[in-house]
Amino acid sequence: MEQLTNKEEEVMQSLWKLEKAFVKEVVADLGNSNHYNTVSTIIRNMEDKGYVSHVAFGNTHQYFPVISKEEYTEKYMNRATKRYFDNSYKSMVSFFAREEKISAEELREILEIIENKQ
Repeated sequence: MEQLTNKEEEVMQSLWKLEKAFVKEVVADLGNSNHYNTVSTIIRNMEDKGYVSHVAFGNTHQYFPVISKEEYTEKYMNRATKRYFDNSYKSMVSFFAREEKISAEELREILEIIENKQ
């Protein structure tokens, strides 16, 4: 499955939140700075990529996600971990710790989650 662009991800976030929507509803959710025709084109491109499908109501379409947010997140994170961290989650977490994007308290919470799963 082809990766989404940043703008496509923004539209996809809206569709995940709305669950099913007409283009005008997505435009409203994203804010008025997005033009109807642009959002419509983005959604059709996402449909071509296999992320979105639709139900036709006459000449208008109601769109819905085909992939869940969780599935996409897993694919994206696996790809990012492989590409930027040599497929090492340890390297990824170390990176965030060095960049001060994660606190020691958050790391302790993560350890607790890991230990409770075993």
